[in-house]
Amino acid sequence: MQTPKLPETQVLKSAVFKFNQKNTNLSTGFNGSNSSVNRKSEINGSTSSGTRDGEVSQKKASSGTRDGEIKGEKECDIYTGKWVFDETYPLYSTASCPFIDDGFNCEANGRPDRDYMKWRWQPRGCSIPRFSAVNMLKLLRGKRLVFVGDSINRNQWESMLCLLRSSIPDPKRVFEARGRKITKEKGIYNFKFVDYGCSVEYYVTHFLVHESKARVGPKRVQTLRIDTIDRGSSRWKKADILVFNTAHWWTHTKTKAGVNYYQEGDQVHHHLDVLTAYRRALMTWASWVDRHAIPGKTQVFFRTSAPSHFSGGQWNAGGHCNGETQPLRNYTNGEFAEKLRLTEEVIKEMRTPVTVLNITDISGLRVDGHPSVYGRKPGVSPSSSVQDCSHWCLPGVPDTWNELLYFLLVSKRREVSTK
Repeated sequence: MQTPKLPETQVLKSAVFKFNQKNTNLSTGFNGSNSSVNRKSEINGSTSSGTRDGEVSQKKASSGTRDGEIKGEKECDIYTGKWVFDETYPLYSTASCPFIDDGFNCEANGRPDRDYMKWRWQPRGCSIPRFSAVNMLKLLRGKRLVFVGDSINRNQWESMLCLLRSSIPDPKRVFEARGRKITKEKGIYNFKFVDYGCSVEYYVTHFLVHESKARVGPKRVQTLRIDTIDRGSSRWKKADILVFNTAHWWTHTKTKAGVNYYQEGDQVHHHLDVLTAYRRALMTWASWVDRHAIPGKTQVFFRTSAPSHFSGGQWNAGGHCNGETQPLRNYTNGEFAEKLRLTEEVIKEMRTPVTVLNITDISGLRVDGHPSVYGRKPGVSPSSSVQDCSHWCLPGVPDTWNELLYFLLVSKRREVSTK
């Protein structure tokens, strides 16, 4: 297979990790309270909606470093780099993981190529540790790792289950607490890893705030209570590691163009623009985190949005991504730039340290990673089916998000141990 050589990604807000330093700023993905991880902006002539070029290189690469080892300069910019084709990937197989639901199991659904599983993210100037399921489970011993968000977070959660299960010799030692099978219809899951006394959980919420109903004129209509946290939040309490996301549902289509939809107290706003509502909802979420996060115990992450790749229309208007087998040469982040800015503004004002896991630009290059027509069992004609260009095949891109999460957790543990 021949792949083009492309320029390295230039991410506008790149995470630069400086070990054994005390002062930080928000742009690391950490708020400025107490993390020793730092980040700087590399604008390089671009704007927040400018083009990020990516390098794709094909080689039988060494797959990062030894488990837990961070190699390279003391500065590690994990969001600027390239996708490297690596024959040692994926880290698990579809056959070895029963936790991949049908919508993400592209190989089982007949996808003929496998290259989308074999791309490894390589930061510039350093190598992050290869994901070690054993080390991650040791880190999670006695803890709760909780993913909260929409179906893209479920994508990442299922990836984490598969990564961790790969090191468990007895499959009966990993199970869902209520015996539930993973489906799109259910949104509450709690998987126990008995040998480590830990759980890896997922709770669905599209907006992080409460979806409700209110009377507008003579009718009761669906509303979004942007001043009230999602009513499932009681299940998130006392988690040791929380991974939040929201954004894909914050569109004019999903929110009825903001007309008689957003509610605060008893007031249903006749019209409110989506970015204003998004910011107010994030402030509600931030207040909840500040009230319930336990200092010195709770680690909070906010994962940024993973771009969709519809060509020729949106998901319900003929949009497609089938036939893509290589990463893009470049990616323009215009869709989520303003939401990212608002997210950073809100997090900067929080008391609780929050790490922004900024996967937007690196995922934006991976047009090849979506289920497209392989999000369902064979037998449905591609010409008559809606394609999925938002979610991700597993194994695939969400495994990289979890490798970065693993890196951040290992870095934090080292920081604490050296104090």
